Amino acid sequence: MKRSPPPVTASTVNWTRSQPPLLRFLHTCYANFVTEAAGAVADYIPELGKADPAHFGISLATLDGHVYEVGDTRVPFTIQSMSKPFVFALALDTLGAERVESVIGVEPSGDPFNSIRLNADNHPFNAMVNAGAIACSGLLHVDKGDGAFDYIRHALGRFAGRELDVDEAVYASESATGDRNRAIGYLLRTNSVITENVPAVLDVYFRQCAILVTARDTAVMAATLANRGINPLTGEQVVTPYAIARTLSVMTSSGMYDFAGEWIYRVGIPAKSGVGGGILAALPARLGLGSYSPKLDKHGNSVRGIKVCETLSAHYDLHMLNRSDDARHSIIADYNIGKNPSRRVRRPQEQEILAKHFQEVRVIELVGTLSLSNVDYVSRRLAGSPRPEFVIFDLRRVTATTRAGARLVAEAFQELAELASP
Repeated sequence: MKRSPPPVTASTVNWTRSQPPLLRFLHTCYANFVTEAAGAVADYIPELGKADPAHFGISLATLDGHVYEVGDTRVPFTIQSMSKPFVFALALDTLGAERVESVIGVEPSGDPFNSIRLNADNHPFNAMVNAGAIACSGLLHVDKGDGAFDYIRHALGRFAGRELDVDEAVYASESATGDRNRAIGYLLRTNSVITENVPAVLDVYFRQCAILVTARDTAVMAATLANRGINPLTGEQVVTPYAIARTLSVMTSSGMYDFAGEWIYRVGIPAKSGVGGGILAALPARLGLGSYSPKLDKHGNSVRGIKVCETLSAHYDLHMLNRSDDARHSIIADYNIGKNPSRRVRRPQEQEILAKHFQEVRVIELVGTLSLSNVDYVSRRLAGSPRPEFVIFDLRRVTATTRAGARLVAEAFQELAELASP
């Protein structure tokens, strides 16, 4: 196993007061890792071998639509396998989960990304390996015909918030040297995973991989995944939350191929890499990260990109399984209005009720997000003492409500109403 990433220090960057701390941190990461010389540019696709190994860009997009950029964040490169989660989510929404899941599994394979091996049902292990991605392209080709690629390109552009082009030279190079993917395609055809013309399906897949993006684009695309399918720059709901949740699940277990286990152990953020040198990472409800550096390790992942993600996660404690939310912090005040009179301006009818029942009114002031655990804690606080005739939930400081929290609130109100009924 790799050792933990080095601690980030201020010694390698000029800290300026005008920069937000997170931007200064990204500058530090850039300075610390720009001299990293390990790895090699992918050359099994000849055009990829022409990438400048010195290029290095880091971008981070927040869910309120702010994008931080350091280094070569506007240098275009081909998306390659980073397209897979977006096409998988698109297929789930376009064709329905039952259709997609009937031919593509959701288990990690433990194999390299281009493995010519299927699972026990003779289906691809998941949509993050080449076999599964080609199967996704095949499903969309059945539905969209000759328009399948334009449909995919347009959808990826909606994730990025701008129209995306194709690197025709890389497409031609991939097509000319893609015999391994052709073998996978015909294996899928033999097992009825692909029912269309294999060359036509592979043409969609090769073009899909040759779509041009930047580190900034991939950060925004990752942030859209982290934001339940809503692009934080455009505000568009690109795909459904259902598709996003299932896509992030497969990314968590399989997005980094045969490095996926160590990745989720060390970094703990759903991610996807591409042999073009990009890595995107989507931390749900938090942020999206995109990086570009074309020198790859033995797993086909960007060496510098891995270091950036490891360091960001470790420095800010972003591992998704290391959450520290405490439901008890959702209540900032809990009192009887007779002993602690309210200073809020109220309508005459409300004032009349409070004056008449001031000893029987309990006020609970809530703050933050109403999640399942927060609402459960509030309901147990209510149940743990004699029930007052009136309960006021003060929601002025509540910023959001999860679906589970909203459902539990509705059930709690229903129970209160039933108890109040004669």
